[in-house]
Amino acid sequence: MPSALPTGDPAPPDGSLPPSALTGLGDRPFGVYVHVPFCATRCGYCDFNTYTAGELGTSASPASWLEGLRRELDLAATVLGVAPPAETVFVGGGTPSLLGAAGLADVLDAVRSSFGLAPGAEVTTESNPESTSPDFFAAIRDAGYTRVSLGMQSAARHVLAVLDRAHTPGRPVAAAREARAAGFEHVNLDLIYGTPGESADDLRSSLDAVREAGVDHVSAYALIVEEGTALARRVRRGELPMPDDDVLADKYELIDAALTEHGLRWYEVSNWAASADAACRHNLLYWQGADWWGAGPGAHSHVGGVRWWNVKHPAKYSGLLASGLSPAAGREVLDEDDRRVERVLLELRLATGLPLDVLDDDGRAEAKIAADDGLLDPAALDRGRCVLTDRGRLLADAVVRRLT
Repeated sequence: MPSALPTGDPAPPDGSLPPSALTGLGDRPFGVYVHVPFCATRCGYCDFNTYTAGELGTSASPASWLEGLRRELDLAATVLGVAPPAETVFVGGGTPSLLGAAGLADVLDAVRSSFGLAPGAEVTTESNPESTSPDFFAAIRDAGYTRVSLGMQSAARHVLAVLDRAHTPGRPVAAAREARAAGFEHVNLDLIYGTPGESADDLRSSLDAVREAGVDHVSAYALIVEEGTALARRVRRGELPMPDDDVLADKYELIDAALTEHGLRWYEVSNWAASADAACRHNLLYWQGADWWGAGPGAHSHVGGVRWWNVKHPAKYSGLLASGLSPAAGREVLDEDDRRVERVLLELRLATGLPLDVLDDDGRAEAKIAADDGLLDPAALDRGRCVLTDRGRLLADAVVRRLT
């Protein structure tokens, strides 16, 4: 079951933003996120805003979604006025590759039509390895995509079974090679660690597969048991154990050591890249508090300190836009303190760290204590930056709470 939307203030039906949000638009990096809400099956751990064909019935389709997307992007360009060209585009989901190469080309054409693309723009799509092929990768490369993110999760068949993942263990490596052969310089593999029944050797096999794939970026996330998912029901019934925090920490250290040995360095707590160019520029927009418009059912946006989110169901989303209305379900206007806290929350996760002067007096005192406790790098703190140590990365959320 998709997770619930946040609570917030009502969003204007015309999608308008306060003048303060538009001040400086274009001076900050700007990106576009497109949410594709379709999946062939629902994975047991997933609470993303996705729907199978059986769940949607005849209420929505990729065609009606695409028409709604075009309308929202046009609305976005109107709301923003002289909209900056997109420096990054990220097509996520869901399973964007279910649209096929032609459908993904249509999505990018819609972004170009409403915003245009900045020179050298990063254009990423997520893909399920099972719905890709050499021809698919060649076609989306020709359409203008520059980066591919593939859901691997694990190389162990029994781990994939617990996660209800619908791909064979060897397919992600083959898909990554096909993407590179099609001309993609930047290819990411997603891993999930800490699945019940996953041994350290299972995780090592997954990391060996990553090395074999030759990708330049890896994202690795600890399994979270989200309420309302099939996995949560199995844990509640006692069929599977809840992931253990100490085991998760050990596995994170295993991942970091293996990827570092392979030449990938962490640049965000859950992300490793072979070089600065290989880092995901779109996700850096999020972590650095820049501007992005999130289009599609359930998508979230942020411009100039205003955050809003769309209605979740694809039929309602398309229906509102067909009626000339914004699909936004709610929004919040962040005050100065909200933005400071959020900056700490996000920038502290980066290897470049957080400027010390962002913190208030209490926060700076806590930063000194955190350095004494081995959670922040003392040398970096002397230079005026809060940078997590290896141990600090394992306790990043706790460090944020201390500093705020």
